[in-house]
Amino acid sequence: MQGGSTGIGYGLKYQARCISDVKADTDHTSFLTGTLSLKEENEVHLLRLSDGGTELICEGLFSHPHEIWDLASCPFDQRIFSTVFCSGETYGAAVWQIPELYGQLSSPQLESIASLDGHTSKLRCVLWWPTGRHDKLVSIDEHNLFLWSLDTSKKTAQVQSQESAGMRHYLTGGTWDPHDFRMVSLTCDSSVQLWDLRTMKKTDSIDRAHVRNVDYDMKKRYMLVTAEDDSGIHIWDLRKLKSPVADLPGHSHWTWTVKCNPTYEDLILSAGTDSAVNLWLASPSIHDDSVQDSSLTSQNRTEPLLNSYNDYEDSVYGLAWSSREPWIFASLSYDGRVVVESIKHHLTR
Repeated sequence: MQGGSTGIGYGLKYQARCISDVKADTDHTSFLTGTLSLKEENEVHLLRLSDGGTELICEGLFSHPHEIWDLASCPFDQRIFSTVFCSGETYGAAVWQIPELYGQLSSPQLESIASLDGHTSKLRCVLWWPTGRHDKLVSIDEHNLFLWSLDTSKKTAQVQSQESAGMRHYLTGGTWDPHDFRMVSLTCDSSVQLWDLRTMKKTDSIDRAHVRNVDYDMKKRYMLVTAEDDSGIHIWDLRKLKSPVADLPGHSHWTWTVKCNPTYEDLILSAGTDSAVNLWLASPSIHDDSVQDSSLTSQNRTEPLLNSYNDYEDSVYGLAWSSREPWIFASLSYDGRVVVESIKHHLTR
């Protein structure tokens, strides 16, 4: 099914790449996004969907000192988030707290919780412990993996351990396994590396060139989804890594990011440099222990592409499902356009 956007839009002032669901906000459907301006002062926007679901409201607008290349919301405190930022050739990472607004729209200054110092290579991303209150953070640069202990009350972050992936490997990102908190998957220039945080050692790898992004299936253990430049989207069973268990066509240009739905089985979003967002339903048959999710319409089972949202004017780099209302997602194109869409019409009522 092809179609333009029917979603709710919001425009940032500058270019942007990253958007995050505010999982800890259980009262609202909220997203955080940050800008990527080289010359102007950058901004973090706190966006909330109105109660009627008809308007995207800016609840807070905050200045940020540098270009934002990665942004992730804390899973247990809606006011806390992390950024990876760049100033010229220098990269850094920090944990921030949104100040109390007291009815004001914006505050000129975010409160600094901690700086994640110690990286000597180009920083890529920060990963939060997947769910619940926990003090562990992971930061990833081009060559190294750092495990941190964060104390938000004392405003400190301490390195618990670190390890190098080797100078022959250039790490580009990663994600934390929501089913096994010991494990993270790291994307590399020539593979996906599986790491055990207890030993800080690589345990296995998927040899694939040009993997842009990776995400775990939230409902199925051992299932990993990769987005690749030329090969579209692949679904892997971590127990047998020689070949993918399923393929999806991806995009007409680079497939940049993939996000698995937090509630509905086999629902996957992807975005790419072809200025499109695609909604997929992977075949439930790829799971040995699968029980078909009756919330998905039966007529959509033979065609994996449920919808293509293709009226963007620039590459789409940011995607985020709402954990509070999992039929809602937000997308962010490079020109700073945020669009919130509902996929309810693809679900049975």
